[in-house]
Amino acid sequence: MADAKDATEPERPLSPHLQIYRWTIPMALSIVHRATGSALYVGTLLLLWWLIATAAGPDAYANAQNIIGSIPGRFILFGFSWALLYHLLNGIRHLVWDTGRGFEIRTAKRSGMIVIILSLVLTLTTWLVGYGAMEFQR
Repeated sequence: MADAKDATEPERPLSPHLQIYRWTIPMALSIVHRATGSALYVGTLLLLWWLIATAAGPDAYANAQNIIGSIPGRFILFGFSWALLYHLLNGIRHLVWDTGRGFEIRTAKRSGMIVIILSLVLTLTTWLVGYGAMEFQR
């Protein structure tokens, strides 16, 4: 009788799922950090394709520019640049943690909010400067 439970064996607890936990900023930032790391891998492949198209000649470059310069392409580039800046800033936050500082709940929440806000501000600033430089060249 392999199905019968031994009466002396205690019931084992079930592993909790994400629905049980209350979402916190550090928890969400950890998940987003992992997701942006994966997105940066895919974005780097897109950058590599663009570089190869640049070396392959004018036709390949024009094709890459048409795709990347389209509205969906620019949306992907915007997301890539945000992921890059977010991942960088959150990585700096982790470096600070490696020194043993910033683990207090209040400090972790505050530094998380700083990472979110600063990544958005820097991304928007980068794009505004980029578009300003394009207009300046015309």
